[in-house]
Amino acid sequence: MEVIGKIKLIGDVQTFGSNGFRKRELVVTTDEQYPQMIMVEFVQDKTDLLNNYSVGQDVKVSINLRGREWINPQGEAKYFNSIQGWRIENLSSAPQANNLPPVDQFEPASKVSEDEPDDLPF
Repeated sequence: MEVIGKIKLIGDVQTFGSNGFRKRELVVTTDEQYPQMIMVEFVQDKTDLLNNYSVGQDVKVSINLRGREWINPQGEAKYFNSIQGWRIENLSSAPQANNLPPVDQFEPASKVSEDEPDDLPF
């Protein structure tokens, strides 16, 4: 499954317990008639995937839905869902500045001399 939208928030890495479980939250705002703010959790080594992203970027996040059961002290079953991300892709169409050649590498067009015939029909 996938969530497509604009990054609204990237949380800090949180560490839990003595075994060092790591979690990082990402909020993506969808682009539809009624935009949704979807919170996606990245866990363990997947938390590092968010290091190269920033608020405002358009992204596609690959997710898995997770569900679990918890029995409370009264013996009642409670159910919880979570959305876990495992891949993120940049969808921004703007070219990256570092992908463009430096301006000084372009050569100016040579000027047509008056000796050459102008064979253009207009």
